[in-house]
This record gives sequence, C-alpha cells and structure tokens, in this order.
Amino acid sequence: METMSLAVILAGIGLGLMVGLSGVGSAIGLVISGSTAIGALRKRPDAFGTLLVASVLPSTQGIYGFVAFFIYSGYVSSSMSVYQGALVLGAGIMVGLACLVSAIYQGKVCASSASAIGSGHDTLVPGLVMAALPEFYAILSLVASILLSGLMGK
Repeated sequence: METMSLAVILAGIGLGLMVGLSGVGSAIGLVISGSTAIGALRKRPDAFGTLLVASVLPSTQGIYGFVAFFIYSGYVSSSMSVYQGALVLGAGIMVGLACLVSAIYQGKVCASSASAIGSGHDTLVPGLVMAALPEFYAILSLVASILLSGLMGK
C-alpha cells in the first residue's frame, strides 16, 4: 500500500480549499442576490434581464477558485517538497477565504441593487460599481496566488 507524502496531502487540502470555499461563497452569494431578484420580479416582471445582470456577479469568485486550482494542480506530484505543499495550502487558504467572504458580501450588495430595481429605481450601473468593490479583493487574492506560484519552482 502506497503512502502519500505530507507535501501531497497539504497540496490536496489547498486545492480543495481553493475550489470548495470559493464555490460555497459563490453559491451563498447567488442565493442572496437571486432570492431578492425573484422578489423584485414580482413587482417588475419586465426587468428580468436587468435583474439577472444585477444578481449573477457572485458567481465569478467560484471561477477564480477554479483558475487557482488549475494553476496549482499542475505542480502536485509525489516528488514535491513539503515547502511546495505548504505553498499550495497557503494559496488555497488565501484564495478560498477571500472568495468565500467577498462572494457573500457581493451577493448582499447585488441584492440591494435588485431590490431597488424592483422598486422602480434605475440602479443597475451604480449597483454594479458597488458590487465591484468586494470583487476586487477576490481578484487580488487570485493575482497574489499567481505571483505565489512563481515560488513553486519546477
């Protein structure tokens, strides 16, 4: 029976956190924004396209987690060092947590915009601008993880 090295275990946990936490954050953010958009549609059925745009933004954090996973999964091998495994774990924690939290709060911003749209206000563009603020930190974590991948060697 083959035993896994500590490095591969650390890397596996990191990869799981990248995709898992960012996906959970996106799912929660989408439920928050989408639920409000559904309520707004009851008031303004003609605003479906606008409300759809206003509510889908939290999905991007899940994509960022997958991009980080794709970048780091190529480094995982039985010959990797504990240092490399720890780097993948660190990147997973960084991307996973940043995407989890930013997607949830972005969902709240999008929900507020959807609610205002449902009340007859033209808040799509201001809502998108405000929703971009928590998005920035998810992007920043992805960029930092890309820069961190330069320390992986190989």
